[in-house]
Amino acid sequence: MTPLQDLTVEQLRKLVAIREQIETLQSEIDLIAGGEPPAPSVPLKRRGRRKMSRSEAARIAVAARWAKVKAKRAEAEPKTRRKMSAAARAKMAAAAKARWAKAKAAGKNRL
Repeated sequence: MTPLQDLTVEQLRKLVAIREQIETLQSEIDLIAGGEPPAPSVPLKRRGRRKMSRSEAARIAVAARWAKVKAKRAEAEPKTRRKMSAAARAKMAAAAKARWAKAKAAGKNRL
């Protein structure tokens, strides 16, 4: 499992959201099965404002700037296809014909 220190803020938020969904579904399963509802480990209503450290905000800002640069670079550089020379194409065609001739001589209708 990945150490939590190596995860980004967005990944940690997703992790917490998924964990809360799992706990909610587990409590619903317990209710359906006839058990008592468990005491919530996390209060349902948060009080106060969630604060983000300056280092986290800076990390998010850097990631956003990098994503913008990466998007521009992707737009600017269209991928070019390699062109095969006529001689190489003829060589490949001759090899394929020879392969098929060998297969047909062996009585096969597929390679």
